[in-house]
Amino acid sequence: MLSPLREHLRDTFWFAPTAAMVLVFLVWLLAAGLDDLIVEGLRDGGDVDTVKDLMGFADDARTVVSTVSSAMMTFIGVVFSISLVAVQMAGGQFSPRVVRLFVRSRITKATFAVFLATFLLSLLVLTSYDGEKDPELITSVPFVQAFLTLGMVGLSVLLFVLYVNSTLRMMRVSQVIDRITGEAFRVVERMPYADGSGRQGSGDERAVVAYDGPAGVLRDVNIARLVRVARGHGVVLWLIPRIGDFVVPGTPVFAVHGGAAPSRRALRSCMSVAAERTFHQDLGFGLRVLADIALRALSAAVNDPTTAVQAIDRIVQFLAAIGRRPLDVLRYPDRDGVVRLVQPVPGWEELVDLGFTEIRGCAVHSPQVTRRVFAGLDDLLALVPAERREPLLRHRELLAQAVERSVPDAADRAFALRPDRQGIG
Repeated sequence: MLSPLREHLRDTFWFAPTAAMVLVFLVWLLAAGLDDLIVEGLRDGGDVDTVKDLMGFADDARTVVSTVSSAMMTFIGVVFSISLVAVQMAGGQFSPRVVRLFVRSRITKATFAVFLATFLLSLLVLTSYDGEKDPELITSVPFVQAFLTLGMVGLSVLLFVLYVNSTLRMMRVSQVIDRITGEAFRVVERMPYADGSGRQGSGDERAVVAYDGPAGVLRDVNIARLVRVARGHGVVLWLIPRIGDFVVPGTPVFAVHGGAAPSRRALRSCMSVAAERTFHQDLGFGLRVLADIALRALSAAVNDPTTAVQAIDRIVQFLAAIGRRPLDVLRYPDRDGVVRLVQPVPGWEELVDLGFTEIRGCAVHSPQVTRRVFAGLDDLLALVPAERREPLLRHRELLAQAVERSVPDAADRAFALRPDRQGIG
């Protein structure tokens, strides 16, 4: 969980197909070797009739393999077209940030990988056919290879069915919101729960390390490596920007306490800066995407308050899950229990503001949404400690004032101010 390499690979689309094609090439080499051994063993044993039977099977399979070779590229084009349409619809209907979910989809990557691997395997198998027709002189019959190709075709068909099902599910707003919530909760699960009251690294601030790479969003840091670097130098590293902040050359990124600063190169290699935020270590990004979906649903162009209510459901769920967790900073200890890395994260008030401020501003003309927000705030007030209720009470009061100002009819105001977990059930 401490290394972001796995998450970076999940955010790429090239790795799985490339790995699959390399793997299928190695498997083909093994299958070709087995075919050579089978033919050699049969010929040395004088079993020419069996060799003839294998040659007949191989000739029949050659037609199938040739058909597979020509059909797989068409199949790949169909899958690619479906993906583009699904991504375009999801980005336009929900939020451009949800496109990442399609890029990270395991079934999509597996489908492309298996299709490309099947296409490559069929080409390789066609090169294995020997033009020799004499059973006593032939050196190889692609018997195992043909069976392997047919197995890959069957796997491709199965994955295509699963891929279509998965894509249709991902085009439903409830599934998109559920996936975003799942990504957000994975960030919470990776957070250390300790409140930092144990052993602390000591010492005053000795140095500040500035960022010297290309400008971009700080997407994540390699926590395990930073802890090792800090332990090796006997210091405590304080990460100054939060994950998701935009950094430019010269931006202070690390404050070093207790000793001399590690080399700039060692610290730079532990940071990943890219063009956009990711879910990996960004505690607020899930809320940001959920709020974006709700805001788009409340816009005049879409006017879909039910989708907004579904997004609010998950915002309330997320805030309820972290309502009793220590926030503001995360402390990562080394193996001796000494804190070596301190990472800032959004505090409780900031997360509540992120979840409700913009939605509250757009919700006053939709009683379904105002009722759901009131119910959500009431549920959170009952779940969180007393010291965390102030921002919830503030948002509740501001929403009530906005409804009072915007809804002239008393009966409509009373209806809009009544909490309802289903909005309008």
